[in-house]
Amino acid sequence: MSTAWGKAGRFTAKALGIKLQDKDPYDEVTRGESIVSNHTTSTFVEEPPHTVEFLREIVPSGRQLGDYALSLFPFTSWIGHYNLQWLLGDLVAGITIGAIVIPQGMAYAQLANLEPQFGLYSSFMGVLIYWFFATSKDITIGPVAVLSSLTGDIVANVMAELPNVPGHAIASALSILAGAVVLFIGLIRCGWIVDIISLTSLSAFMTGSALNIAVGQLPTLMGIKGFSTRDPAYLVFIHTLQGLPRTKLDAAMGLTALFMLYGIRSLCNYIAKRWPQHQRVAFFLSTLRTVFVILLYTMISWLANKDLPRGTSKFKILFDVPRGFKNAAVPVLDKTLASKLAGSLPATVIVLLIEHIAIAKSFGRINNYTIDPSQEMVAIGVTNMLGPFLGAYAATGSFSRTAVKSKAGVRTPFAGVITAIVVLLAIYALPAVFYYIPNAALAAVIIHAVGDLITPPNTVYQFWLVSPLEVIIFFVGVFVTIFSTIENGIYCTVCLSFAVLLFRILKAQGRFLGRVKVHSVLGDHVIGDDPRKPVDGGYGTFAGSSSSDAPYRNIFLPLTHADGSNPEIELDNPYPGIFIYRFSEGFNYPNASHTLEYMVRYIHKNTRRTTLSHFDRPGDRPWNDPGPSKRKLKAATRAGIDSNEVGVDLHLPTLKAIILDFSSVNNIDITSVQQLIDVRNQLDRYASPDVVDWHVACISNRWTKRALVSAGFGYPSTLPDGQIRRWKSIFSVAEIGGEQSAAATAEQEVNEKEFGPTLSSRGRAAQQHQRGSSMDIESGFNTDDAEAAGNLKATASGSERIPAAAAAARSRFGGNGGGRTVAVHGINRPLFHVDLTSALQSAIANVEARAEFTATKSSIKGMEHLATPTPTSQSQENIQGGNTSDGSATTNSRSTPGASLPPYDMVDPQKEGLSSA
Repeated sequence: MSTAWGKAGRFTAKALGIKLQDKDPYDEVTRGESIVSNHTTSTFVEEPPHTVEFLREIVPSGRQLGDYALSLFPFTSWIGHYNLQWLLGDLVAGITIGAIVIPQGMAYAQLANLEPQFGLYSSFMGVLIYWFFATSKDITIGPVAVLSSLTGDIVANVMAELPNVPGHAIASALSILAGAVVLFIGLIRCGWIVDIISLTSLSAFMTGSALNIAVGQLPTLMGIKGFSTRDPAYLVFIHTLQGLPRTKLDAAMGLTALFMLYGIRSLCNYIAKRWPQHQRVAFFLSTLRTVFVILLYTMISWLANKDLPRGTSKFKILFDVPRGFKNAAVPVLDKTLASKLAGSLPATVIVLLIEHIAIAKSFGRINNYTIDPSQEMVAIGVTNMLGPFLGAYAATGSFSRTAVKSKAGVRTPFAGVITAIVVLLAIYALPAVFYYIPNAALAAVIIHAVGDLITPPNTVYQFWLVSPLEVIIFFVGVFVTIFSTIENGIYCTVCLSFAVLLFRILKAQGRFLGRVKVHSVLGDHVIGDDPRKPVDGGYGTFAGSSSSDAPYRNIFLPLTHADGSNPEIELDNPYPGIFIYRFSEGFNYPNASHTLEYMVRYIHKNTRRTTLSHFDRPGDRPWNDPGPSKRKLKAATRAGIDSNEVGVDLHLPTLKAIILDFSSVNNIDITSVQQLIDVRNQLDRYASPDVVDWHVACISNRWTKRALVSAGFGYPSTLPDGQIRRWKSIFSVAEIGGEQSAAATAEQEVNEKEFGPTLSSRGRAAQQHQRGSSMDIESGFNTDDAEAAGNLKATASGSERIPAAAAAARSRFGGNGGGRTVAVHGINRPLFHVDLTSALQSAIANVEARAEFTATKSSIKGMEHLATPTPTSQSQENIQGGNTSDGSATTNSRSTPGASLPPYDMVDPQKEGLSSA
């Protein structure tokens, strides 16, 4: 059946003109190039990933679906272990948060252009529902200042267009729409989407919003009327200053309440530092300062207004607050209302997400647990979709209440149920008390709460040390929020941060690397230079190496020292004509063109063409290369210099190989691969008649390898005659078992326990003597070993040449109890390397082998020319252009060694007359 499908596929591909890739297009390269382990004849041939594997990874299995269903209700993992000790911690934290959220909820409802009871409804539903879906024990969902202010702006704008729709209905509809969007994102497990919003954007809009809210509460704090507090913050501040003569008795209530809030906090902080043994008492006193101030000023308000007729007061108070859930109903959401809210939905969703997720992650790190952002979105979404049925408006995580809850000793998310009970009691038992709460005191509570959201100057300075450009974005976001709206501030900071990120990706410029030998110093000696004290793996060095270069290792640094390395270290290209290029910001379609153009410009600047361009007449030159000036040409003629060599630095090397460092590249796309193909063709023409070798190191993704292989990378290029050059492969191999393995380490520990370290070390030394001196495979092999391993071995398919690397690997690591060695990467892709060192070794080895073969071939042709005199007519024909004695075409351009040569390790010296040599 599979054969039939294969035939059908090949027929379809042929009909459509699709050129299928051979099943094993690397056979010509890998034949005889196997890395053979010392105990088996198996090799490692890396198979490319298939689409079936990709589909298998993204399509969930039955077990994964079951795990997904359980992950929607995280409380099932801990509710069965609930105990009395946890309950006590949750009781303290829950009651504390309940006492705080009641006055804050009513105050934030005023920010949302709603009556105070709607803040209580949101506080109740948030803490009641969240614990079912929570992955954070510290988060408290409820009304928050920024989201309430944003909701108030949206409600005011929509009410202006739809005056018949009440404000709480608009707020409920907005909560349902935003909750549905967030719930969808959470259900499809795309919680990572919040990561695209930077910390700069978060800090900017939080700071701007806090200033906007605080300025907007100044008129209420001072009792000033006569203008809209929904105007931009700078206008509200100007109008407040202009209205100072109209200040009323509210200012006495508001200003003293604000000073008392800050005074209590400062006093408690001083007590905690001065008397650490009373730190917990001071914490709870500081936590309950809002409750104390509200109760105090409510009592003052009752004393001042109790004798006045109901509905009148000496200063502004809340008046009647309905008892119970009077606004519980099915929310109103029609097409007209939804269309009016659609424009404000993105900003609402952003505020819902980023503040909550940022707070949850922060406290998760503080208290040593991990949250699931996607599941937190499910919790937010469900809360905001169910809350409006009881009259609630949009709610999310509160920073101030979360911090208090964490310090109060909360143990589980079940503390939210305790808080819900406290809020429920307030809704039914305390409306009579709420009547006398002064509005100015609530304004003081809001100003005091949002003050903690302002980014302190020291944090801004730290931002400046890390990234000055992002500090500019921060201030732009703050100013836009102050002089415009919170929505515009959010969009501005997010767009600017994304633009900076996109610019960095688009203008990413890789770096050319140079090699330098370094060694590690511990104290006053070089690690590993004393053979009597072998260094263990803890220092990242092989133990027991006898090479004089053992303590040294190769590192690769930018030639420009742009990484901040010591400029006194002299770096240069590791080999003439070989360049190492490291991508800096990945390698995808946005930056592929820019980074490759820089690479080509640098290579052109630091190399010369293999064959100099020959132009008989000035008109033969291309328009973009007009050549040297006439004065320079005349000077060259007088000096006897070829005009085609004018302006060419003949001391520069020709291009031989390029090594690409893919350590910062995870995925590549069609555009980037096509750009790489175009550059390869461009540089092949530049280095013609030679072909540039392309080595790729540090590839970390199988799909990236597949993409490169499909574009012709990873194995040697073909020569102009169509033949594939036999490759002098250098593979990285690892030892399975043997002295360096975990099993050997465990055996050594047992031997030391039983026989002592002396006998154990003697046995190890004897084993090393029996196996011979060890040598790092990637450091290369001796010529004698290569010659010894280069004999012909009879196989079933004929005479097969075993490469030096395989034989040396067996001789180094094989035999008499040695470990089994295997290739780290597939031998069918010899130009993909595990690191830059192996890539450089392979590039240099093949460049030198090619040069040696070219010299050998030139000497062969020279001897044949001396042995066989050429007729005069034939010589003239060759000079003028035509055919050589063997029938091959020639040109009158300068001959270049190696223009069209057979594979260099296929040359038989006896046939070429070099047997005596």
